[in-house]
Amino acid sequence: MLRIGIDLGGTKTEGVVIDAAGAMLQRERRETPRQHGYEAILDSLVNLVRDLERRAGQPCQVGIGTPGAISSRTGLLKNSNTLCLNGKPLHTDLARLLARPIRIANDANCFALSEALDGAGLHASVVFGVILGTGVGGGIVVNGKLIEGLQHIAGEWGHNVIEADGPPCYCGRRGCVETLIAGPALTRDYAAHGGDDSTGAQTIVARASRGDAIAEAAMQRFLDRFGRALAAVINILDPEVIVLGGGLSNIERLYTDGRNAVARHVFNDELRTRIVRNVHGDSSGVRGAAQLWDAGE
Repeated sequence: MLRIGIDLGGTKTEGVVIDAAGAMLQRERRETPRQHGYEAILDSLVNLVRDLERRAGQPCQVGIGTPGAISSRTGLLKNSNTLCLNGKPLHTDLARLLARPIRIANDANCFALSEALDGAGLHASVVFGVILGTGVGGGIVVNGKLIEGLQHIAGEWGHNVIEADGPPCYCGRRGCVETLIAGPALTRDYAAHGGDDSTGAQTIVARASRGDAIAEAAMQRFLDRFGRALAAVINILDPEVIVLGGGLSNIERLYTDGRNAVARHVFNDELRTRIVRNVHGDSSGVRGAAQLWDAGE
């Protein structure tokens, strides 16, 4: 049976149709109508599924990736940065409107699943997928099965505190990983030490490579924080491979200097875990949503 995967983002919603071999047959991207609220997002999702099915010529199984997760206690969405979705029965409503069972998971989990099943983590028994972008997320796949955990927070390393006196986080704590190594965090740190606060992360990386002292100092702090944060994950999970995704995964130094920083902090005399770039790029999340049916979720 064909599968539809939906990646529900804050700005864009993407949908694909894939076959049993993982080949992408259809792909469409639309604006997410978040400014119009929950009902408008529901309507948009249902219309996108119906349009994709019409083009596919048959009913499809549907999987959806979204920021946040379904609460195991209430069945409602929680922790989404699309705030109008929080506290809403997204899973239940979509299953009712589409008149079929659907599967839904956190977008970072979908990324991890895609890369574990047929991407950079192929053949690895334990894969940790990392999203480094405007936020920091993670997902765990063991032997091809997505691990969401009892409270549906497995892999949420972005909200571990690594600097108790660090910047405030929207979760209510200070110094979370997300406040220190996401894209906006690098910009904020650069500006706090004399740089321009309008400078994006990729520009800071480029300036550091050209010898800019302020940019290089910011990169050294960033890489050390990356090392400490990821070493804590490895000390607990000990994965075979860590796959990096999101905009910051294009920083080449993460795979050299960043890996060395991880090795300095990991609880072992060597670092055997591979830290690699994703294979499927910005298609990983939407492919993983469709593959939720393959992972038995």
